[in-house]
Amino acid sequence: MTETGKEANGKTFELSEKVTVESVSYKNKYGITVAADMYLSKDIDTSKQYPALVIGTPYGGVKEQGAGIYAQNMAERGFVAIAFDESYNGESSGEPRHISSPDIFVEDFSAGVDFLGTRTFVDRDKIGAIGICGSGAFSVTAAQVDPRIKAVATTSMYDMSRMIRKGWEDSMTDDERAQTLVQLGEQRWNDFENGSPLLPDGFPSEPADSIPEGLDPITSEFFEYYGMKRGHHPNAGAAFTVTSSMSFMNFPLMNYIETISPRPILFIIGENAHSRYFSEDAYEMAAEPKELVIVPGARHIDLYDGGDNNYIPFDKLESFFGKM
Repeated sequence: MTETGKEANGKTFELSEKVTVESVSYKNKYGITVAADMYLSKDIDTSKQYPALVIGTPYGGVKEQGAGIYAQNMAERGFVAIAFDESYNGESSGEPRHISSPDIFVEDFSAGVDFLGTRTFVDRDKIGAIGICGSGAFSVTAAQVDPRIKAVATTSMYDMSRMIRKGWEDSMTDDERAQTLVQLGEQRWNDFENGSPLLPDGFPSEPADSIPEGLDPITSEFFEYYGMKRGHHPNAGAAFTVTSSMSFMNFPLMNYIETISPRPILFIIGENAHSRYFSEDAYEMAAEPKELVIVPGARHIDLYDGGDNNYIPFDKLESFFGKM
């Protein structure tokens, strides 16, 4: 299917008249079919080769939201770009639905490289990755073991393994973690007997008109995006099966971030983002060449869609990946 013009066609943003979008799919190494949208400039000459980008969604999001915005803008700037749904989510396959896995979500980036690098119009030696929010840490972890990823950039990064194992700002005590693991073990008994894993309620299936009262500031910010017209998509409830957390408790992300060098890493975070510490700490762990860009005035979700001030620094991303 090819989409053109201003028809949003199920996306949360207006399509550019400068690009075409093609629905594509490919299998990852586990045999799961990954669904993606491939964005190309209308000026592309497929007899030539271009740099390419594989772009992951915010944690719980889908390709029709922020990842698609990034892919579209980078395609306008001459990149072949795919925005994909993580395995078990969105239009990608995988059962049970709404599993979250640090290993498989990392693998999904390499699967995207498999696809891009086998297009005749892609320069196999110029493939990069962009990860937004949770996929930021997944993209970095993929680059640690996949040297075909020549450069990696993250925006509003969340390290979900750190978040789930250590709690917000590493506040979880050992006793709290032990109790959580006991509860997850009990949930596994229940899931086994019920024949399906428990999926908690996510954001509403229809966009809400206002943010519910009583939410904490971070949940309120996410509701503004996922639960309201701004970023609402019916495939993006942003909820994962409860026992998915076990894997994140056990498998850290970005343990070998320094080994990505000499390939470059770019971290982009909003000045007012609640998640700043994930990027700032990762920046300290990474080896050169590395760069941390702080966008004045931006919150966490403003780097999903640009917010009300075009906060996403696409010029910076273009110059960064233009050096691959």
